[in-house]
Amino acid sequence: MSAEFRTRIEHVDTDATGIVHFSRYTSLMETAGTEHLEAHHAGLTAFNAAGVDLVAADLRVTYLNSAVYRDVIVADARVDHVGAAWFTLAVRLLREEEDGVRTPLVTGELAFAAVDPDTRRAVPLPAPLRQTLRGIVPDAAHRPIGTPSRGGPRGSAAGYLGDRRPGARTPSATVHRPGSGP
Repeated sequence: MSAEFRTRIEHVDTDATGIVHFSRYTSLMETAGTEHLEAHHAGLTAFNAAGVDLVAADLRVTYLNSAVYRDVIVADARVDHVGAAWFTLAVRLLREEEDGVRTPLVTGELAFAAVDPDTRRAVPLPAPLRQTLRGIVPDAAHRPIGTPSRGGPRGSAAGYLGDRRPGARTPSATVHRPGSGP
C-alpha cells in the first residue's frame, strides 16, 4: 500500500483556462512515486547513500479526467516490477470530491534506471535496495491502480513495460500521414 500523497492544485499548475496543464500530471506522478519509495526506505535518499543515481527511463500516462484550480489530488503508487538495473512504479492520481468520492485523473507507469553518478552508465540496482524494492511489490498485489486485467502474470495492459528494458522501442501501429493515402 502506498503512503498517501495529497496536494492541492495551485494556480501555477493550470493553463490559461484554469485546467491543470497535461505536463503537470507527470510531475505529480513522479512526486507521489518518489514519496512512496521514501516511505519504504528505497527512495532517492537511499540510492544517493548507496552511491547510485536514479534516472527516469520511461514514462507512460493515460489521461482520464481533468482537474482545476484548488482541486484536492490524492495518489496511489506501487512498485510494479523490479529488474536487475531498473524498476517501475505504477501511479494513479485521483481528484477528491467534496463528498469523499475519488475521481481517477491519470494512470501511468514510470521506469527508473540505476546509473553511475560519474559515468551516467547503467549499473545494477544495489542488492539491498533491490531486495527492499522487491519486498514492496507484494504489498500492492490487489492492483488498485486502475490497470485492466493483465492476462497472466506479465500481460499487456496499457503502459505496462513487461520484460522490455526502459527505452526499448516498440513497433508502432500504422500512422496516417497527410498525403500518404487513406
